[in-house]
Order: sequence, then C-alpha cells, then structure tokens
Amino acid sequence: MRQAGRYMPQYRKLRQRHSILDLCHNPELAAEVTLQPVARLGVDAAIAFADILLPFEALRLGLSFTAGEGPHIDRPIRDAADVERLPTFNVDAELGYVMEAIRLARRELPADVPLIGFAGAPFTLASYAIEGGASRTFTKTKQFMYQTPDTWHLLLNKLAEVVGKFLAAQARAGAQALQLFDSWVGCLSPDDYRTYVQPHSRKALALASAAKVPLIHFGTGTATFLEDFAAAGGDVISVDWRIPLDAAWARIGELAIQGNLEPAALLAPAPECTRQVRDILARAERRPGHIFNLGHGILPETDVAAVRAVVDLVHGG
Repeated sequence: MRQAGRYMPQYRKLRQRHSILDLCHNPELAAEVTLQPVARLGVDAAIAFADILLPFEALRLGLSFTAGEGPHIDRPIRDAADVERLPTFNVDAELGYVMEAIRLARRELPADVPLIGFAGAPFTLASYAIEGGASRTFTKTKQFMYQTPDTWHLLLNKLAEVVGKFLAAQARAGAQALQLFDSWVGCLSPDDYRTYVQPHSRKALALASAAKVPLIHFGTGTATFLEDFAAAGGDVISVDWRIPLDAAWARIGELAIQGNLEPAALLAPAPECTRQVRDILARAERRPGHIFNLGHGILPETDVAAVRAVVDLVHGG
C-alpha cells in the first residue's frame, strides 16, 4: 500500500524538485518512483506510481495539490448541470502518460515481480469531486446523494465508465493485476452502500474484467457491509485492521483476501509490530490466496527499516 511516498528518502529528494503532478505526468519519473521501493523493501509486487484523481484533469474539473492540505478540485461538482457537462474522453489519449509509465516500469522490473495498476472507485472519486477535496464528514457528498439521487447515479455511472476503461488500459500497457480503491466508502451505512454505490463499483469492475487480469477490490471501514462489498466484484477483497483476517474470510467465503496490518503498527516498538504481523499470519494459516498488506497506506513518518523488517518477517513465515 502506497509503496512510494514521503517516508522514503529517495522520494523526498525527487519531491524537492518536482510536484506530485509533475511526477505523475512524466512517465520516466513515475516509472523511477514505481521502482524505488522494490529493491529497498523486497516486496513481491510493484505498484504503479500515479494518483487516483488524475482523471479529473480529463474531466475538466481541475486538480491541484496544496502543500500540507492535499488535493484541491478547482471546479467541484455542485448540481446536475455540472454532471451533464462532464466530457467523455479517450483514456489512452488523455491519460496515456500513466500507461507509458507502466510500460517503462514493466520493462525495468524483474520478470518475477508483477506490476499492479490502480484507479479510484466511483464513490471515492465522487466524494472528492463534490467536496472539492478531502473530507472528514462527507457532508456535501451525502447531501448530494440524498437530495438528488438521479443526478448522483448519473455521476457515478459516468465515473464507473471512466474508471473501468482506465483500469483495462493499464492492463493493456503491462499491469498484471489491477486494484480499485474505494478509500472513503466506509463512511456509508450498509443500506446506502447497496443503494448508492454497489451497482457502480460492480460496473467499473466488470469493465476492468475485460483485461483478464486479477482484480483487487480495496476499501476501508467496510466491516459492516463486507459481504455486499465483496459481491460488487473483484478476485481479491481487501480488508483493513478493523476486522480480524479470519473473521473477514469466514464472511466472504472462497475469495482471496488482502490485508490487514494497521499502518500505525509500523510505528510501534519492534516486538509489538512483530506480534501483530504474526497474529495475521496465524489467522491466515498459510491458506492460499492471502496477500499480506497494510489496511491502508504507509504513514509518512514511518521508518523504511520498519517496513523492510515486516516484509522480511512475512517472507520468513
């Protein structure tokens, strides 16, 4: 999860000279950042360096990143007219720099290290587009969802189309697995997830499935509607630390599962971090189809050595 980032000295050096969008738009730099964690951490797969909000540029919503405050949407969606004017676009033309970065990274990676592409899920993208940036309460998003349900579904349907095609294009460029990120979907109730989100996540994953590569469906805070989340699609269901791994597996059946170390465990003293890792491995019981991972991204203040220690611990069983 978020292999490259502010916790890595090599990445911080690049960020002193380049903005996040500069790195994303430059295929050579994006490929370089993609490769940085592989040798340093010894992970089993690489994750393409990009940002889930890049499609907003092609959708003419405007995207910038404010230091210390995260993404800012210049033209947030406020009403039906804003949704209606969202343009259709060719993902290979508008987001071709992402695919080129994937091609470059795939060329440099060892043959036995797969490359994972990703995109934001319709709900998470909609929340950013409506809120104008990050949110803790998602008040504007839920107000839009409840007050104008027809417009809401039109918006998410459009985003699902974009996301599904974007994922498939990444696979054509060389990504050997794809991940759909629904980072903020845990703010919803089970009923609201089923009504307002699940059909659109299902559509995005169905479009991506045309690529014929494994699909990972990622979300946080999904324990209250895990079965519905899994039913939306994906060959691998990602769970966070809020539900024990074995309990999650018992609920979703034979699907593969990804997770689920608490990211803050990497900040704990080594014995405590080791205890939590071993607990997850014990719950997995060497069952096939487990991808050991964090429940969310690596925190910026994490020591690289702590990440490497967890990778080595997992590899050692």
